[in-house]
Amino acid sequence: MPDRYTYRKGTQVLPAGNGPLSGKRVVIQPNISVRGWPCSAGSRALAGFTALQDATVVTRLAAAGAELAGSTRMSELGFGLAGDTAAGCIAGQEADLAVVTDTMGEARLAAAGAGLFGFKPSYGLVSRFGLIGLVPSMECCGIVAAHPSHIAETLSAISGPDPNDPSMPDDSATGGHADPSPPKDPCTAGVIKECLERLDETERKAFQAGLARLAEAGVTIRQVSLPDYPLFRDVHNVIASVEASSSAGKYDGVRYGHRCPSGKNWNDMYLNTRGESFGPLVKPFLFQGAYFQFENYPAFENACRIRGRLVRAAVDLLGQVDLLVSPTRRPAHAPARAATIDATYEAFLLTLPANVTGQPALQLPALAVDGDSDVGLQLTGLRLDDARLLSIGTRLSSKAREGR
Repeated sequence: MPDRYTYRKGTQVLPAGNGPLSGKRVVIQPNISVRGWPCSAGSRALAGFTALQDATVVTRLAAAGAELAGSTRMSELGFGLAGDTAAGCIAGQEADLAVVTDTMGEARLAAAGAGLFGFKPSYGLVSRFGLIGLVPSMECCGIVAAHPSHIAETLSAISGPDPNDPSMPDDSATGGHADPSPPKDPCTAGVIKECLERLDETERKAFQAGLARLAEAGVTIRQVSLPDYPLFRDVHNVIASVEASSSAGKYDGVRYGHRCPSGKNWNDMYLNTRGESFGPLVKPFLFQGAYFQFENYPAFENACRIRGRLVRAAVDLLGQVDLLVSPTRRPAHAPARAATIDATYEAFLLTLPANVTGQPALQLPALAVDGDSDVGLQLTGLRLDDARLLSIGTRLSSKAREGR
């Protein structure tokens, strides 16, 4: 058994077809359902649970010719990156790409830490049917790969409407397929002033090096302003914790997953099971969500209103520039070692905005480097403009590397 991931042997999952992903080895997280495979989502709450049917993403990967190589280890219910091994599989050449949950920026941050490309699609572009999630309005199936072309091919294969996912918006039919028109040149990238102000000296120097490489590749860099930028963290925290508390309510030990054997009656069993089922990071997150849900609901309502304002502000900014650019990671804040909610949000500070607004975001490696610090370059585009963003990102990455 390979060290980096748990390989799932057994009966043929789905017959692989001939398609754009033919010959590509794909690993997935064990919160994406594959019929007959263990599907614990990294949580004791689902210990021993085996998926009963295939997720839409899995069906479409197989139809595109992909080989499902195995499932990786993952953080509990996809919250953060503690214990996650998806990027390590790609970096170690044990797989060609990974499909992972991106709730706070996990696909992009994992990729940045391993020198890979990471992509979060527009919300609603990829079906969530068969995904065991935690934050329904912010999570999606992200992609990690060594080559941007693999991301584009995978997105084209797995995106599009799905009658099994009623949460998908009516406009989900567009955005994932190859853009017939070439990206316009020159390209204008906006740097959010309020984001720049939150960087420390190390992060700023590496980011400026990345911007210089983009400029050498022909990109016009413009500074733009989003005064509410500091609110992204709080908005994500409040809304995500409430949704997580609600989503985790079904893990009661009655129908599936872990059940505590002790207790004098049904109620004791239920309480003991809930107490044992979640780890030290997810459990306080659920308590926090319950507080906003039952004790301070106006704070949740206010966060939802501010979220709408942030969505509109992001759209307005992308009326001024072709895309937004920011660092991806903060070297001093390691997400895999974050043991508290506060530390987790500090590590994911730069990737949260795209999950709040539902926009596509692409992590480019090996460009924003200063000495030993690689903070990654994150490109963010308009919602459902995924194909164009990938096209621009691929071209810029290639040009910037050629100029080095």
